[in-house]
Amino acid sequence: MEYGDFECPYCRATAPVVHEVLERLGRRVVFAFRHFPLAELHPYALSAAVASEAAALAGQFWPMYGRLMSGDEPALTQADLRRYAEEIGVPPESVVWPATQRVEDRVEADFNSGVRSGVLGTPALFVNGIAYRGERTVDALIEALESQHAEQPVT
Repeated sequence: MEYGDFECPYCRATAPVVHEVLERLGRRVVFAFRHFPLAELHPYALSAAVASEAAALAGQFWPMYGRLMSGDEPALTQADLRRYAEEIGVPPESVVWPATQRVEDRVEADFNSGVRSGVLGTPALFVNGIAYRGERTVDALIEALESQHAEQPVT
C-alpha cells in the first residue's frame, strides 16, 4: 500500500517502480493507493486526489492515476484534469469542483488513515501493514514483499 500525493516528486518517481513490481509479481501481490495530499506544499494535490476518486466512480481510477502520475513534471490544473477525464472516457465536468464534493470524504478518510498509521510524508509504503523503510527499487520492494510473504503463518 502506498500513501501518496499526485504532486509529490518522490511519489512520481516511485510510481514506475511500483508498476514494475506489479508487472513482475502479477497476482501474487495486491496494491492499494491511499491519498495523502500535502496541500500545504502542493497546491494541486487535493484537486488531483478528488479527481481520481471522481474517476473511480466511473470505474476509471487506475487510468486516471496513470495520467496524473505521467510525465516528469506534474500537470494537474483544472484544464489538465478535464483533459485526462476526457481521454479516459469520463465526463470532464465530473472530475472538477463542484462535482467532486461527493468524493471529498474518500480523500479525507485516506488522509486520516495515514495520520493514524504514522505517515509523515509521501510516498509512505507499507508491506503487509508494516511501514517499509527500504530502498525504493524494484528488486528491494520485491525482496521485501517476498520475505514478508514467507513470514506469514499458514492457516
